[in-house]
Amino acid sequence: MNEMSLERPSVATADAQDDWWRGAVIYQIYPRSFADSNGDGVGDLPGITARLDHVASLGVDAIWLSPFFTSPMNDFGYDIADYRDVDPIFGTLEDFDRLLERAHLLGLKVIIDQVYAHSSDEHPWFRESRSSRDNPKSDWYVWADPNPDGSPPNNWQSVFYGPCWTWDARRGQYYLHNFLPSQPNLHVHNQEVQEALLATAKFWLDRGVDGFRLDAINFAMHDPELRDNPPVPEGVGKRTRPFDFQHHFFNQSHADIPAFLSRIRKLMDDYGSRFTVAEVGGEQADREMKLFTEGPDRLHSAYGFNFLYADRLTPELIQSTIELWPGAAKEGWPSWAFSNHDAPRVVSRWLNGRDPDDFARQAMLLLMSLRGNVFLYQGEELGLPQAEVPFERLQDPEAIANWPETQGRDGARTPMPWRDDAPNGGFSPVEPWLPVDPRHLPLAVDRQEADPDSMLNLTRRLIVLRKKHPALRGRAIRWVDAPLPLLAFERGQGEQRLLCVFNFGNEQVDWPIPFGWRIIEQVGHQLKPLSGFIAERAN
Repeated sequence: MNEMSLERPSVATADAQDDWWRGAVIYQIYPRSFADSNGDGVGDLPGITARLDHVASLGVDAIWLSPFFTSPMNDFGYDIADYRDVDPIFGTLEDFDRLLERAHLLGLKVIIDQVYAHSSDEHPWFRESRSSRDNPKSDWYVWADPNPDGSPPNNWQSVFYGPCWTWDARRGQYYLHNFLPSQPNLHVHNQEVQEALLATAKFWLDRGVDGFRLDAINFAMHDPELRDNPPVPEGVGKRTRPFDFQHHFFNQSHADIPAFLSRIRKLMDDYGSRFTVAEVGGEQADREMKLFTEGPDRLHSAYGFNFLYADRLTPELIQSTIELWPGAAKEGWPSWAFSNHDAPRVVSRWLNGRDPDDFARQAMLLLMSLRGNVFLYQGEELGLPQAEVPFERLQDPEAIANWPETQGRDGARTPMPWRDDAPNGGFSPVEPWLPVDPRHLPLAVDRQEADPDSMLNLTRRLIVLRKKHPALRGRAIRWVDAPLPLLAFERGQGEQRLLCVFNFGNEQVDWPIPFGWRIIEQVGHQLKPLSGFIAERAN
């Protein structure tokens, strides 16, 4: 690999606290699976509040809560029927306020999901919109007449199933949905819809949240001309769904999205040091991540799938991904994750038959070394592998629809194991909504707490290291020439530099540490398979 520098000039701010998020470690909590406080088998907000001490003990800067809003749960909370209330399965608004207060007392910022591309078909807005073609909200969703033969207006395919269009006899039209038929797309081109969404954001900001993750935001606007998407040439990419057969140029990624994001950013700035991160997936994600965060009037960061959907972890993948953000003028700030609720857990996805504990440790050291924000998914600090969920216990509509061709999402969403000797790992006294994988019990929090050499305690140590060294949270990264399968790079500048080296191969590599460096943290034995180290300048 060639040596190069990716450095961004310092940006002055009126208050350093405004940049609390830059380089932060943010812990994702999937509420259904974190902790069950009332014994119904489903995690809830009081359960999260009771376990926040564990999260704070990691040393993270913030938590991100996946949706807890009122929902029929067809897509487990990403189909929202009331943007401004808590679903009873998770608790109440007062429970959320108590969670927020406890998190802030522990020094944790709180980021919540906002889903602006679509709602549930049970949302009052959609119920009114579908009632007629001339009601006040008739244009709040995307409606289209059929073709002369009665077929859908174009060839767009949804992420989960087949066509993006579902017929509604009440209006005698089709409505657009990029995901489930029960998740109709909001017509975000409509200024009244934008105002309603901004009012929703204001509702949560007024309650004291510290930021938003904007879910699937590149699906928020469509091509008003409803042009057909072109097909993907045969033999290009893996095809497990109709969605994979076409380029999604017109059902998402409209050029007007950044202007709406600027409106969101303006509102956020009125509240001080708040944080916005866009979830951006798909074939245009690299371009859109940068577009959505470009300049001071758009989002702070974007959350990409470069690592989440990669089949293998290689030096080439890491370098090419980080180089997408070279530090150009007006460039935003990236956020990275190796695991989340939508992707198989990293320990299983990239393991390739190797030792899972060694790999989990190397992956954590790498993640904490990268330039950008770090999103850490619940259980990742324990080194949990992807859970095995039998077909009859599957809950995820995507997993059920595409089984057995995809692993689906349920295996990453199983309950958090708190105690190895308690029923269901201490998550709930009753059978939980998804089964606890027996392989997770020896990795439970209580077992790892007692072991100073555990994955849990390593994670704590690495987060402290990232906080201690501004180089790891800052902008500068410089690639260092090293033979494959090694990856070597420096973080920081001048005397504040750190050297980070990893061996992703299956054999030991003989590569002497450059003169003048002293190892301050390492996993595995030096440059053996699945090892890595961070070094600083020796005095």
